[in-house]
Amino acid sequence: MACRISELVLDCVDAEQLAVFWSEVLGYVEVGREDDGSIELGPPGTGFGGPQPTLVLSPTTDPRPRKLRLHLDVSPTDRDQQAELRRLLTLGARHADIGQTGEENWYPLLDPEGNEFCLLRRQLPPV
Repeated sequence: MACRISELVLDCVDAEQLAVFWSEVLGYVEVGREDDGSIELGPPGTGFGGPQPTLVLSPTTDPRPRKLRLHLDVSPTDRDQQAELRRLLTLGARHADIGQTGEENWYPLLDPEGNEFCLLRRQLPPV
């Protein structure tokens, strides 16, 4: 027997703002809300326990101490990488400088709160 990733939890200052951003990026919808202000996002019609992990945005007042040791990688599903990059930047993503050479086939980005994620080149079919 093995485990699988069921949800990813991202601490944030403004769960509402990040819920809008990540819903647009991933095509997710709100599937739950907790009394502590956490917002859970997931694929439409499934939610927790489905084939894709949900994303929980958990409010915190603690400042981010340093670079995260974990980040999300996203792949375009219905357009090429350049078109998806333009869409993500329009939604509020920003380029991140992590010492890349310019020869990489992925783009390091920051969400509106500065959390790192990468846009990969390879297009995947939608789930």
